[in-house]
Amino acid sequence: MTDFTFVDEPDTIASDLHTHDVLGVDTEFMREKTFFAQLCLVQLATRERVFCVDPLAGNSMQAFWIAVCDRTWVVHSARQDIEVIFQTAERMPGALFDTQIAAGLLGLQPQIGYAGLVKELFGVEIPKSHTRADWTKRPLADAFLHYAVEDVEYLLPAYDILRERLEQAGRLTWAEQDSALLLDESLYVADESQAVTRLKGARNLRGRRRAAAKRLAVWRELQALSRNRPRQWILRDRVLLNIAASLPDSMAALQRIEDLPPRLAQRAGDALLEIVASSAHDDHDYQPPSAPDERQKKLLKTMQSAVASCADDLGISAELLASRKELSAVIISGARNSRVFRGWRRELIGERLLELL
Repeated sequence: MTDFTFVDEPDTIASDLHTHDVLGVDTEFMREKTFFAQLCLVQLATRERVFCVDPLAGNSMQAFWIAVCDRTWVVHSARQDIEVIFQTAERMPGALFDTQIAAGLLGLQPQIGYAGLVKELFGVEIPKSHTRADWTKRPLADAFLHYAVEDVEYLLPAYDILRERLEQAGRLTWAEQDSALLLDESLYVADESQAVTRLKGARNLRGRRRAAAKRLAVWRELQALSRNRPRQWILRDRVLLNIAASLPDSMAALQRIEDLPPRLAQRAGDALLEIVASSAHDDHDYQPPSAPDERQKKLLKTMQSAVASCADDLGISAELLASRKELSAVIISGARNSRVFRGWRRELIGERLLELL
């Protein structure tokens, strides 16, 4: 087990971090009771040592975040780690190398976990014994800290191996481009106007019922944001859709909605009824996405076949080139801003797909 330094005054290590170009980064966080994930621990690996940094100690982290975010981060499956740090510090890394992305582009198992990658590269088994630990409790148990250290211990050695293999295969820029896609800040900013898209049942609603679902989803999103509570704690999806489908016009009608908590009706009933009533004045032209026709189904199969053939030649998963969902979206919407038509994918498969379109 690698030795580590526990840091409860993060700014004190800022000058040390400035001397390193690359940092292995991982986080521990909790999000079961909040809208935003609560950052509980930041693990940083340099070439010489590992730091476990406590963001809950209440001490300044301004200099720390400046130093950390000026570096290149090596992270495994980076999206959640970037999200929680961006929402906490409002900063992004200077550059990113995602070891999960890199491994996939070398033909290893797609979406390989960190423990699987460590076993593949180093023959070391990493037990996942504290995946449900309460990271908010202080002091942190030694067993928790050692578990956390293991999650960054092999990141920089893995980075060295993967980077060398990618260079030899002529695919380093592929990994860099795909990693950089995760640095788009819009991925991590809550947009209440798009809240309805998270409601699977709402896509088939029409007219006023769709308008009501959209307004109710926005209301829930804003409530969850302001109170920092999970969306489902504010109003469950099923109940939200029941309200939108029923369009209650009185408190009595609202209280008859299946599974609506009585306390919610008491506390927010007037607001919910006002939202439903106001939906009568909305634009009701929304139409659910139509099912693909036979021509589109045939085109999708042809495109999938082309992608599969190209992926087979490259020795990587077809999903890494272009997923079925991506191809369907391109066919139905006609959009040309998909990643399939940009970067390294464009020459390998994008141009061929454009011809088919």
